[in-house]
Amino acid sequence: MTETPPLLVIHQLEVRYGKIPALSGLELQLAAGEMVCLLGANGAGKSSALKAIAGLLRPQSGEIRYRNEVINALRPDQRLRCGIALVPEGRGIFQALSVAENLRLGSYCRADRQTVKEELDAILDRLPRLRERLKQRAGTLSGGEQQMLALARALLARPQLLLLDEPSLGLAPLMVQEVYRFIEQIRAQGVAILLVEQNTQLALRHASRAYLLKAGRLVYSGDSKHLHADPALRQSYLGA
Repeated sequence: MTETPPLLVIHQLEVRYGKIPALSGLELQLAAGEMVCLLGANGAGKSSALKAIAGLLRPQSGEIRYRNEVINALRPDQRLRCGIALVPEGRGIFQALSVAENLRLGSYCRADRQTVKEELDAILDRLPRLRERLKQRAGTLSGGEQQMLALARALLARPQLLLLDEPSLGLAPLMVQEVYRFIEQIRAQGVAILLVEQNTQLALRHASRAYLLKAGRLVYSGDSKHLHADPALRQSYLGA
């Protein structure tokens, strides 16, 4: 039987801001339906990796292979149509638009309007607070509600790969639990998730594998449980 190739393969990826290196020789793989976390201190290159995968940063060298096709030359909108969606740090919602308008923007690349409506109804059944606020300006939502909106909007693009950058940032503990319950529901639907999260304990509890970056270089990759159980390794690279 032929082995199924990984959904995403990153090979020797190098990203720079001018002359300043952000990523040097990154190697990473992600299978369909898997949740993997990318950890490291501030400035380690985590967000740069997500932006490069989403097409918002152009790598200087290396290869991004998605569904066994090299996608380095694809624009961000083309990657979205291929099934790669990014929920950026800070959520990236349009604050002056309504909740409903933000959600509609998530499906702009789809022509199957009736199916989109059915999927939106199913999402709002799981997120009743958003349904209650469809006409409300997105900027008036709480931080947790804005994060739910950002996740729901990304889901309407029908991603096979969801890139999450700091989904718990600035949220109260109870809202963090709610957000991660929703993320787990997304993963259970077969969506692969690459997670960047400063709350390392939280990330390691939810992800099956972890990649650890230091100054743009990969210093650890392996089972999340091993990293979670190794305080010396966490202290050395995460200060935690």
